[in-house]
Amino acid sequence: MFHIRGVVLPDGREQDVWTDGDRISLTPVDGATTLDGAFVLPGLVDAHCHPGIGVDGAVTLDEAAAQATADRDAGTLLIRDCGVPIDIRPLQERVELPRIIRSGRHIALPKRYIPKLGIDLDHPDQLPDAVAEQAVAGDGWVKLVGDWIDRGVGDLAPLWPDDVVAEAIKVAHDAGARVTAHVFGEDALPGLVDAGIDCIEHGTGLDRELLDRMARQGTALVPTLINIENFPGIADQAAKYPTYAAHMRALHAGVGDMIGQAIDAGVDIYAGSDAGGMVAHGRLPDEVSALHRAGMPAERAIGAASWAARAWLGYDGVVDGGHADLLVYDTDPREDVDVLSAPQHIVLRGRLVR
Repeated sequence: MFHIRGVVLPDGREQDVWTDGDRISLTPVDGATTLDGAFVLPGLVDAHCHPGIGVDGAVTLDEAAAQATADRDAGTLLIRDCGVPIDIRPLQERVELPRIIRSGRHIALPKRYIPKLGIDLDHPDQLPDAVAEQAVAGDGWVKLVGDWIDRGVGDLAPLWPDDVVAEAIKVAHDAGARVTAHVFGEDALPGLVDAGIDCIEHGTGLDRELLDRMARQGTALVPTLINIENFPGIADQAAKYPTYAAHMRALHAGVGDMIGQAIDAGVDIYAGSDAGGMVAHGRLPDEVSALHRAGMPAERAIGAASWAARAWLGYDGVVDGGHADLLVYDTDPREDVDVLSAPQHIVLRGRLVR
């Protein structure tokens, strides 16, 4: 049991907070140990993370646990797994690891995604049935691969016909699940947004019209800016496909403008590192800093990785009876978002990590 007195974000009021087992108490708890600190916020949320994927593809469960530990030590106490090729349910039972919301496996087509990471369907028409299976297999989220390079075309192209996407998303919604999709380019986006998809990952091809529609219907965006920094390197390795390479460079060059338009449109934006593969685990604070540099006000950028993201995923903030997942800082992260990477104390499930 712990006691912290500090300025609690996002309210900005100084108050006393106690932990009582796995829960927060706003009334005194006898015998609580006092932790030093001046600012308190709910644990960070990595809304696009892959504990179970490494640079060479799938990793062992022990390696996935080490990845989740790296995320935790950087302040991430809640992970939305955005598709992994191994069963990580055992990680959810480990109290020393972040809480994890699973999305099951990516759904793709043969040669239209990273090999061996997703489920490759034989035909696009199988998508609704596959979504139904993944809606049951995950924790209320399904992950689609919306576009990828089509080597026959030599550029990014959608994987699914719009009518099939619409049916699949309806199947997920009828099952009580939400759907998100990996999308780099432009062409897959209108059909996904029209179908009422719940979230777009990356979204580098979004324009203002689509962003306005997303804002109106509540479709979220997780832009993974620190992964988009890899686009020029991807393009350099794709000399065999010059149209694709040029496209990736253009998407990279325009992402700052896209984020600015998304902010102006009022799209719900959440922070995701895309850790696993090309991005190391434990880098979520870098994503918050990238969002801030792209024009998101500091408090909103922090909220995109904390209280706002927790609410979006069905978790609470610093409230009486809430989950005892807390970060304590000695300086105000609203004044310098870079301090997010160095919490003075980390409390996960009421247990002191640091």
